[in-house]
Amino acid sequence: MLRLRLLTWDVKDTLLRLRQPVGERYAAEARARGVQVQPEALGRSFREAYGAQSRHFPNYGRGQGLSSRQWWVDVVKQTFRLSGVHDDGVLTLMAETLYHDFCSACNWEVLPGAHETLSQCCQRGFHMGVVSNFDNRLENILSQCNLRHHFEFILTSEDVGFAKPDGRIFEKALRLGRVTPEQAAHIGDDYTRDYQAARAVGMHSFLLRVAGQGEETQVPPEHVLPALSHLLALIEKG
Repeated sequence: MLRLRLLTWDVKDTLLRLRQPVGERYAAEARARGVQVQPEALGRSFREAYGAQSRHFPNYGRGQGLSSRQWWVDVVKQTFRLSGVHDDGVLTLMAETLYHDFCSACNWEVLPGAHETLSQCCQRGFHMGVVSNFDNRLENILSQCNLRHHFEFILTSEDVGFAKPDGRIFEKALRLGRVTPEQAAHIGDDYTRDYQAARAVGMHSFLLRVAGQGEETQVPPEHVLPALSHLLALIEKG
């Protein structure tokens, strides 16, 4: 059995996921403003706008004087511009509405097994924290989704100033948890940013791989979670 004291968690697509694709949510907001745009086009435009913004202003522009709110407002506006919407007044209204909407539980759902697994981990006496490449809305989202109470600390890349796979965000978690790396494990769905990055600082880690995802041959089977509910059994076997 692994002698773990601290478990750190990724959030998006590990504990929470979007209720509907971004393109569909954006298209619904556009319809509410009397603008017709296809969800598929908005989905493609969002990926393009988000990718460009992430390259030019990494980690929500934190090192370049942007607020994450402004960063996201710019992404939303550019998404609609790429899809042919150019009315500045409408763009501003939609961007502000969507920024606030994505802070609420109406746009997020808890993944199967998350509530039960987190509760069981707390009952076993594990200290728990969040390590996420998210902006400062995360704490409120976790509260609205009734998950916040499981965690002793929430580390977002915006607050810390380092984004996974940078090991410094994990090192801060270890300091907050007052544990050595070998006493901690990280759980997430991304091979590079979660699984590999945590191991690079000496932590244990488990990769959540939902059905349909590609296999990562570098990950031993005993480190793979086909569902969150498998976590405690893997820890006890480790």
